[in-house]
Amino acid sequence: EQGIAYVPEDRGTQGLVREMSIRENASMAVLPNIAQGTFINRRKEVDLARNAINQLGIRAYSVNQIANKLSGGNQQKVVVSKWLASEPRVLIIDEPTRGIDVGAKSEIHRLMSELAVEHGIAILMISSELPEILGMSDRILVMRLGRIVAEFTREEANQEVVGTAMMSDDITAMAEGAD
Repeated sequence: EQGIAYVPEDRGTQGLVREMSIRENASMAVLPNIAQGTFINRRKEVDLARNAINQLGIRAYSVNQIANKLSGGNQQKVVVSKWLASEPRVLIIDEPTRGIDVGAKSEIHRLMSELAVEHGIAILMISSELPEILGMSDRILVMRLGRIVAEFTREEANQEVVGTAMMSDDITAMAEGAD
């Protein structure tokens, strides 16, 4: 409703209903739009899932394939598809590539770039993987205990300065503990 969608870190327990199909998961966020009264329009639901499979490159044998039978990368794409169906202006993605293989990581990164550039969706990525942060971000904020402790543009950011900002409190705590 507000144009903000959230893809959680734990896709298995928070992002997907693993026992449901791609079709059911992909339509979950927009059920009021595809229902007629209390009945879900299956044709609209199937069309939505087929579009998600094609647009996001989800590898599945059918829209009726059960989500827990998909690879981690394809499960992540199903979670993203659910929220894209709601046409968000802002997509918050928490640890987008955690637990997926290298090939799927590059597909997720390509998808995020495409959503930002071609569809104008603002992507707010939460990640603890420094190479991912450096490779995907226009602007980097380092947070600790709910506060921004450092901010970098793409041009200012490198592994050393961002890594130091990420670890500075840990280093300070270790030094204080040694005293």
